[in-house]
Amino acid sequence: MELTVLGCYGGYPANGIGTSSYLLTSGDYHLLLDCGSGALMALEKVLDPLQLDAVLLTHYHHDHTADVGVLQYLWQLKAGKRRETTLPIYGHAADPLNFGSLTWPNSTTGVAYDPAKSLDLGPFQIDFLTTEHPVPAYAPRITERSTGHTLAFTADTREFAGLVPWAEGADCLLADTNFFADHEGPAWHLTSTQSGHLAKAAHVNQLLLTHLPQVGDLDVLRNEATSAAGNDVLVDVVQAGEAYKI
Repeated sequence: MELTVLGCYGGYPANGIGTSSYLLTSGDYHLLLDCGSGALMALEKVLDPLQLDAVLLTHYHHDHTADVGVLQYLWQLKAGKRRETTLPIYGHAADPLNFGSLTWPNSTTGVAYDPAKSLDLGPFQIDFLTTEHPVPAYAPRITERSTGHTLAFTADTREFAGLVPWAEGADCLLADTNFFADHEGPAWHLTSTQSGHLAKAAHVNQLLLTHLPQVGDLDVLRNEATSAAGNDVLVDVVQAGEAYKI
């Protein structure tokens, strides 16, 4: 499978790059994973949005959902052949108001996933972990059934013990890394060293840092994570527009 980064900042866009959104492709199946600010314009550079098979949202903070509305308008207004008559948007139902907004007439249909159960979605099996965040949020572990390759996406979370068994043995860990190692005070996101320690403890092959800070030297962020992860983990900071094989 292939992961294309559409947006990778946390909170708000910066430097011409949007917030959390990723395109996950297996064969001819296209899954949009979160849909933050700027996601639609970035997606249009690599795929006609009408060719999406589904959207999966980890939670309803705006930096992960800001472009859902304009994606719905595109599906309503744009002419062209669609992969689906209406686009299914998978989200949790713990927030009924935001979940209800996922359905838009003649455009999209909200589909509730149960985070306690596996979700079969096209070529993927998706299992969820409830993260520690100010709103209900769920980290998807996505397995490509034909190859067994696995992407573990932390979504938004602070550090807690449950992350290690959830990420164990993943081919790629896509980690919310909003802070440098010297961050002080409350943190509902991971630091660089916490992401590195998680990758090492869970024996993952590759660590991709995302949900990035808008200021600071990202080479330092990567080096801090690399020191914590050790030599057996390939560590990189994601780049908007880049595609990563998993």
